[in-house]
Amino acid sequence: MHLKQLASIVLFLSCVLSWAQEPPPKGGRQINIVYGANFTKDEAQFPGASIFSRDDERQVQFEHQGADLWCDIAIFYAEENRLKAIGNIRMQQGDSIEMNSGKMDYDGNSKLAKAWETVDLTNGQMTLTTDTLYFDRENQKAYYNSGGKVVDSANVLTSKIGTYFMTPKKYQFQRQVHIDNPDYIIDSEQLDYYTTSKNAYMYGPSTITGEEYKIYCERGFYDTKIEQGYGIKNTRIDYDNKIIEGDSLYFDKASEFASATNNIKITDTINNGVIRAHYAEVHKAKDSVFATKRAVSISLVEKDSLYMHGDTLMVTGKAESRILRAFRNAKFYKTDLSGKCDSIHFDETTGITQLIKDPIIWNVENQITGDSIHLISDMETEKLDSLKVIENAFIISLDTIGGTGYNQAKGINLYGKFIENELKIIDLVKNTELVYYIYNDDQELIGVNKSKCSKIRLEMANNDIEDITFFVQPDGDIFPEDQWSQQSQKLQGFIWRGDERIMSKDEIFDEDDNNIPLVKIRGIDNPIDIDAEENERQNNENDPLNKVVAQPNTKATKPKKPVLTKKEQNP
Repeated sequence: MHLKQLASIVLFLSCVLSWAQEPPPKGGRQINIVYGANFTKDEAQFPGASIFSRDDERQVQFEHQGADLWCDIAIFYAEENRLKAIGNIRMQQGDSIEMNSGKMDYDGNSKLAKAWETVDLTNGQMTLTTDTLYFDRENQKAYYNSGGKVVDSANVLTSKIGTYFMTPKKYQFQRQVHIDNPDYIIDSEQLDYYTTSKNAYMYGPSTITGEEYKIYCERGFYDTKIEQGYGIKNTRIDYDNKIIEGDSLYFDKASEFASATNNIKITDTINNGVIRAHYAEVHKAKDSVFATKRAVSISLVEKDSLYMHGDTLMVTGKAESRILRAFRNAKFYKTDLSGKCDSIHFDETTGITQLIKDPIIWNVENQITGDSIHLISDMETEKLDSLKVIENAFIISLDTIGGTGYNQAKGINLYGKFIENELKIIDLVKNTELVYYIYNDDQELIGVNKSKCSKIRLEMANNDIEDITFFVQPDGDIFPEDQWSQQSQKLQGFIWRGDERIMSKDEIFDEDDNNIPLVKIRGIDNPIDIDAEENERQNNENDPLNKVVAQPNTKATKPKKPVLTKKEQNP
């Protein structure tokens, strides 16, 4: 053995003996040398450091509080309890965490490692790669701030800033967060991701784009395994040719279902229709929408908005063959036409709107009633075409000049014709009767026409009667004003319902509609993290200090469910 080699061995052993005799450094236990291989010193370049390098058989190895580190070269500062590792570095913590890099600084007092040059960290379920990674062993987390990529069995995730919490196996990504999956893409400004459950929690502007849907929210949850989740702040879903917006939205790809709660707007991008409500469901397979709680459908009819309301609204069927139903307390309004009944049925294929059970409509100043009322639209021009009143047809309008009497016409059935969206011709057939106030050009009452016949035609102009034609043996007379008071001024079945007339779109809602208590959306102020709640629950169950002897008549309480489960959405 050469003298120089012997001197190196003696120096190495003396260093090891001196470290063993020294007390642990302040702030942490001493880093231990497991295998030093070649040893030297360079006081000029690394004052106070011992330099170890690998030999032909093994790398240099250190151990510190449950972690082992291997490298080609280590510059070890024993008094400061820190080292610099260079070349083919591998740090192993327990059976799961492994970190590899080209260079590393490790402080045994703070248990903080800084690794750079082709860094990767794995836990058996995922791999994180970045150019610089900080591994905080004291708090069991690793973080980067210069861009990183995480790959697991389901997703590839990238971001500018990221922190990995090892105990819950959770990532917290920030800035330009991107998740790439064969079935969808997620982009977010801040996102928490659990590598075990594959659940993602989004904070700030976030977009999820799937093959048949697109979701935007500023706070939400998404199960990336089954493509199911919800948004609870500024949320929008583009789904099945519909845009769904609301305070909170739920989505499930497997069941082809979406629901919304509070201040909802559903836009039909094909038919340019809108539904507003405080609870709604969209069923893609059935191509249907169900809406309730102040529900209203808004559609365009000849450059005028038609508002249709019911306690419940349903839209079913494919584009151009859809059916709209309004159930219970149904009402509608547009500028020159309004009405109400128990329920409304609109078939887009035929263009027929049926008003069912106790229907009434107001065409400007004209009140029209009957057992059943149909409004027929021309679906090519999207204009009202005609009107049918079946059984007990009755039309009434106030005599606006005199201010006290009523113009009236009745028959078994009524047929009306719209021209340019204005009711121009009204035909009353079978057992028709008429009461009509006649004035001269000076607005002086001439008399009142009271007649009967088989058919009456009323021709309208400016929403007022311009001409009256009687068919088949009319029987009647014109009574002067002094004789009219002696006649029966109201036809049999006359009921004036002017106080019920709907004068604006707001009047389609009653007091109950306007005072519906809205569901309180959990998680807007205090974010909900289902995984964190479950971890805390399990930790509490496993903590022996939290185990108590059960007492008689005590009931266990279940943990709170997250907001926006399907069951919670049902009214």
